[in-house]
Amino acid sequence: MVIDYVKISVKAGDGGDGAVSFRREKYVAAGGPDGGDGGKGGDIYFRVDNNTSTLLDFKYKKKFKAENGKRGEGARRIGKSGQPLYIPVPKGTIVRDVDKDVIVADLSEEGQEFLIAKGGKGGRGNMHFATPTRQVPNFAEQGRKGAEKNIELELKMLADVGLVGFPNVGKSTLISMVSSARPKIANYHFTTLDPALGVVSPKTGDPYVMADIPGIIEGASDGVGLGIQFLKHVERTRLLLHVLDAAGSEGRNPVDDFNKINDELKKYSKVLSNKKQIVVANKMDIANDEDLLEQIEKLCQKEGLKLFKISAATKEGVDELIEYVAQELKNIPKEDIVEVDEMYGVEDEVVDQEWFVETEQRKDGIYYIVSGAPIERLMSKVNIFDVESRQYLQRILKQLGVMDRLREMGIEDGDIIEIDGYQLEYTE
Repeated sequence: MVIDYVKISVKAGDGGDGAVSFRREKYVAAGGPDGGDGGKGGDIYFRVDNNTSTLLDFKYKKKFKAENGKRGEGARRIGKSGQPLYIPVPKGTIVRDVDKDVIVADLSEEGQEFLIAKGGKGGRGNMHFATPTRQVPNFAEQGRKGAEKNIELELKMLADVGLVGFPNVGKSTLISMVSSARPKIANYHFTTLDPALGVVSPKTGDPYVMADIPGIIEGASDGVGLGIQFLKHVERTRLLLHVLDAAGSEGRNPVDDFNKINDELKKYSKVLSNKKQIVVANKMDIANDEDLLEQIEKLCQKEGLKLFKISAATKEGVDELIEYVAQELKNIPKEDIVEVDEMYGVEDEVVDQEWFVETEQRKDGIYYIVSGAPIERLMSKVNIFDVESRQYLQRILKQLGVMDRLREMGIEDGDIIEIDGYQLEYTE
């Protein structure tokens, strides 16, 4: 079974809370705050694993969570950081952030790693909040939450050469003859379900990977059969061998087949329609209709395409074909056809600095609601019931520019400021 598309969720570890602690040692007078910081939450990475070839494991496990950081302790002891989580994926995996609808990684290199979710930062202990005027801080920061994301993983085969064509034109037979791939071969009148990969070793030139890509039939670009699923696999090939049944053994016209398949490639992707093609007229050992062969030759002349007449069953013309393909691949560079969002993560850091003030008319008057990521982080440090902690809150709000913004909006004495669910009365 080939599983090449899954949805999963990932949750990085939360940072540990900072500790509220005071030094209590014999013979040490006026021991000060010594609460240590919380540990960082574990990050989550995707890592290319050569021992994995499908996304089958994700069929049974959909949620992944990294370890949380430990809480800080007294005596300035820092909490232990959470262990990072590495999720193995096969080579050729495309990673998409579902919520933002962007491709964030193209994992196509051996051993490649990608940080998908950052662990939360550990909260600072109360030892950081002591000042000459606030010598007994009874508060510490809470650890920040780890990133949580919904992710799509899509596997696209990494093949140099793709075999395309209607069912039963001999693609499976051809790949079995030129490589160690062993697809199921029979007189099917329907397409096989699983793509097959094989390494071809020509006498001259470098070895290359060939893929028998099933599922491309008329209507494939509209989702007929498994067309869309396998059209995605064709995208990564550098060269297409368009296999035709020169004998017309299925009662179809090979030229019509050629046009129908290419129509589907064009409908699905401009990238696919522009890929170099070589036409392979197969089943020459039983091709007795000279008119069909003439039609194929005229087609190739019209389209400016190289034509090879072969019999995959008897290997007639096959060696010449694989040698020619090896030479052609030298002139076709490998290209990244997946556009990765280079700004992914940077935008989050910018948004993470923004705060907002909005007003809401309620029965007892106007409420000024302050929100945003920096406000949430600020409130995680504050003990709202502690006088010194509230003074700290007011000072930071002033530094952020929140108080100036409230005055610009016309706040007056007695109006209510709501922050993180707490309601505070404004006084000038």
